[in-house]
Amino acid sequence: MIKPWQQIRTRPLGDFRIFNLRSDVKISPRTGREHDFFVLDCPNWVNVVAVTPDQELVMVEQYRHGSNTVELEIPGGLIDRADASPLAGGLRELREETGYVGDPAQILAQVYANPAIMTNTCYTVLVQNCRREHAVEFDSGEDLVTRLVPVETIPSLVAQGRIGHSLVVVALYHFDLWRRGVTGGG
Repeated sequence: MIKPWQQIRTRPLGDFRIFNLRSDVKISPRTGREHDFFVLDCPNWVNVVAVTPDQELVMVEQYRHGSNTVELEIPGGLIDRADASPLAGGLRELREETGYVGDPAQILAQVYANPAIMTNTCYTVLVQNCRREHAVEFDSGEDLVTRLVPVETIPSLVAQGRIGHSLVVVALYHFDLWRRGVTGGG
């Protein structure tokens, strides 16, 4: 049976605006030996599957600095401290990045972004009946183009590698499960 590892000390290593890095020393319950692990403390974030009445997904194209590529993604971002909930954060991100709003909205899923080294949770929010009602409000480091993409083309876009952001693919998989009536309740 897998048991939790006992933490015996932790040490902050740096504050890098979007994450804090720390070192945790823990004891293996199997061997009793100490091991040093690096952990990224990150804020939770949210991805938004926004569907129009015409069964199109509201998506964005944007340049990603880590991969140096332009990616086709769903709207999303960090959940701000001012957001009352992941749902509120998702609705805010959708409005800011695309100008779209909609209802009803619900949390489809939550996953750990990378539980090996990161502490945060990524939520998937589904917003239905989306329509553009506002101007976009990009952050200073964002340049986005909104695209409406037919829902039925999503599987081929993923298969072709046109949608390559792993957490976006996970969100779209949860959307597919929801459409097929297989839901986990978020």
